[in-house]
Amino acid sequence: MDAQDLRALQAPLKDKYKDAPDSAVVTLKARGALDDSGIACKVETGRALVEAGLHPATGGPGTQACSGDMLLEALVACAGVTLKAVATALEFKLRGGTVSAEGDLDFRGTLGVAKDAPVGFRAIRLRFDLDTDEPAERIATLAKLTERYCVVYQTLAHPPPMSLAIETGQG
Repeated sequence: MDAQDLRALQAPLKDKYKDAPDSAVVTLKARGALDDSGIACKVETGRALVEAGLHPATGGPGTQACSGDMLLEALVACAGVTLKAVATALEFKLRGGTVSAEGDLDFRGTLGVAKDAPVGFRAIRLRFDLDTDEPAERIATLAKLTERYCVVYQTLAHPPPMSLAIETGQG
């Protein structure tokens, strides 16, 4: 695919998003499973080998994970493992559960259709559905500590300074 092919592929999407801005907002989802053995979270990716590509809302084929999918999968995995580690440390009786994340992406910003639209997620919702008989106070403590120690959650909630470098080997 060259630049002309990409522009031709994305042109109808850009026109659609200009005319109907709400059609550019897509909710991506990720889900993971917790069980009562080990400190792990099994994330459902739908793929054995994850290949990244464009989301269909930007002209992609729909067979590849977009960066938004991968970010939510990383959040689910990290939150699940963190919750399991905290539960283990607290001797919290957890039989299993699920971790899910949903994020709303506005593809107008990603495609440069609207300068006011965000490039990235508008909002992300993280949810735990737990199988436990623990009292509400212990569940609240588990939630607070999971939020505190989840690296991906903290990175999204409080982004660190970042830098970008591109090396070409020239020069």
